[in-house]
Amino acid sequence: MHRVLTSLQQSWQRLVVVLVAVLCSTGCARSFLPSTSFNPWQVVPLPTEATLSDVAFTGDRQHGWLVGRDATLLETQDGGKSWELRNLELEDDLYYAFTSVSFSGDEGWIAGQPSILLHTADAGKSWARIPLSEQLPGSPNTILALAPKSAEMTTDIGAIYQTKDSGRTWQAMVQEAVGVLRNIARSPDGKYLAVSARGNFYSTWEPGQEAWEQHNRTSSRRLQNMGFGQDDRLWALARGGLIQFSKPGTLEEWDEQVAPEFSTSWGLLDLAYRTPNEIWMAGGSGNLLYSEDAGATWQKDLLVEDVPSNFYRIIFMSPDQGYILGQGGTLLRYDAEAASTPT
Repeated sequence: MHRVLTSLQQSWQRLVVVLVAVLCSTGCARSFLPSTSFNPWQVVPLPTEATLSDVAFTGDRQHGWLVGRDATLLETQDGGKSWELRNLELEDDLYYAFTSVSFSGDEGWIAGQPSILLHTADAGKSWARIPLSEQLPGSPNTILALAPKSAEMTTDIGAIYQTKDSGRTWQAMVQEAVGVLRNIARSPDGKYLAVSARGNFYSTWEPGQEAWEQHNRTSSRRLQNMGFGQDDRLWALARGGLIQFSKPGTLEEWDEQVAPEFSTSWGLLDLAYRTPNEIWMAGGSGNLLYSEDAGATWQKDLLVEDVPSNFYRIIFMSPDQGYILGQGGTLLRYDAEAASTPT
């Protein structure tokens, strides 16, 4: 009897060992991501250590502007290869954080906090301050140049306004603000997607609606960021390095939440589509992930891991012009030629 029990115990032990090996072989496939075979991102030296917020270019793709905290304003004339600081006379001693910049041709806008809105009609040779009402709900958060004299502005509590006369008058697009926001995104056709400050829920709005529509998050993990993809899907980043895509054309039907790299504990902070199938995703501690199949599988750009910065935002103006913005004056520029060259 003792021999039988011993034999059974040994059989169970072998079975457990086999099961553990199988689990490890399947789970470890995503524990450490493979490296990309190319590195299209170049670190651009900047004369500032301010955390960067946004970048935009005039009608001339060589001429652009970069904004950030500490009222940071930088200008480039060579497509973003080099940047020079520009000082603005703001006539007060407030500490401003420029959060958004946008151009339509030579007409441009800068929004920031506490409440400040700047406008230029000559590609930035001169900037004029646009007066804002003291009754404005919240502070300017994002600004988008739509056409000559026309722009759309959001505030940090989800108010949306449009101007068609270079900022002299503004029309409210939504009757009620949604509350303090973590971030907000706009689709090319004018829809908005916003994450609450604590990441508890997300809200959507589209032209014609009187108010924001709230939606529950899909898991217990708090939302970090959300946005619109180029493939008719929404994307959502949650705490713990998780990513999730919606079903095409829907606001509340989602695919399974996935951790692209199980072995890491850093958070995912932003995501951007270069093309409908190519996605770049940024995170803390210099982490940068890449997918060439619309998020089905992921690789890692290991050559930027040594950049001592959190990557907060990825922006593509076109498939061959993009930037990664980070803390401490960190800027990475997309090099389309390097993207086709194996490392």
